Amino acid sequence: MQHYILTGNETPRLKLTSAAQRPPVRGEVAVDLRAASLNYRDLIVAKNAKDNVPLSDGAGVISAVGEGVEGWKVGDRVVIGFMTGWVDGPITPAKQATSLGGQSMNGVLTEQIVVPADSIVRIPDTMTFEEASTLPCAGVTAFAALFERRPIQPGETVLLLGTGGVSIFALQLAKQAGARVIITSSSDEKLAGARALGADAVINYTTTPEWQNEVLKLTDGIGADLTVDVGGPATLNKTLAATRFDGRISLMGVLTGFEGHIDTAVILSKRITLQGIYVGSVAMLAALVKTGIKPQVDQVFPFSEAEAAYDALRDAGHFGKLVIKIG
Repeated sequence: MQHYILTGNETPRLKLTSAAQRPPVRGEVAVDLRAASLNYRDLIVAKNAKDNVPLSDGAGVISAVGEGVEGWKVGDRVVIGFMTGWVDGPITPAKQATSLGGQSMNGVLTEQIVVPADSIVRIPDTMTFEEASTLPCAGVTAFAALFERRPIQPGETVLLLGTGGVSIFALQLAKQAGARVIITSSSDEKLAGARALGADAVINYTTTPEWQNEVLKLTDGIGADLTVDVGGPATLNKTLAATRFDGRISLMGVLTGFEGHIDTAVILSKRITLQGIYVGSVAMLAALVKTGIKPQVDQVFPFSEAEAAYDALRDAGHFGKLVIKIG
């Protein structure tokens, strides 16, 4: 079995190596990976980990079934949950520790992986492995941002920052739910792509740096009902200004880092609900698959060019997801 491990260096990030794969034991299945997708998280992990198999998002075919596993058989097409130990219910430190492709657990940039049988979700025949591989992190994060705790309602306005994987999934899901969507980007080309997917209004934050004021204009001075902030500290204050009184913000972004001044007075005075999002459970992944969403895949790289996929992720020229084909 071949897999990539992280080198701990900026370039090259990856080293291709071989290892024997153990058979699944009771309650486990072996999955032959067919595709894996990349997330911004993977650039962070690559800078802070060494000798681990990277990437959290993978889909493939069951090749072996351990003792006691029911409902699964060899040949079933599946996608693997981001946290193999978070099947359902609230998150806990123990569940969070099962995140694939981080500093403590090997990921899916490999020809085969053994995982708990309750960490996988069946994918429909109409969905390719490449499409399915984009769901566990970005797709589930968008699903949680829109529907966990206080689901978005028809007619409400959703503000999305950027046109990365999470935002594009959120655009598609919000439109399915009957919401109005405003989305930002620095690229007119990407904004045109967002329009094609149903965005109701678009804002180029390069030509309109005070984009929060434009959001207020588009909402008659009220603001968005829900904002999905993938930026972090550098965007959060503008997000607060663009979100209505008693509105809510789903925050999962670290694109601008982890530290910075936050105008807490606005959170208090506008009674804004600010919820942190860290992906979601296997149950959420199953619910996402049932929506029938059509993931947007920008580019597919062969397994031998995995390093190039990382370069493309770093350069951020893609619209939708970057995928590596395996096997």
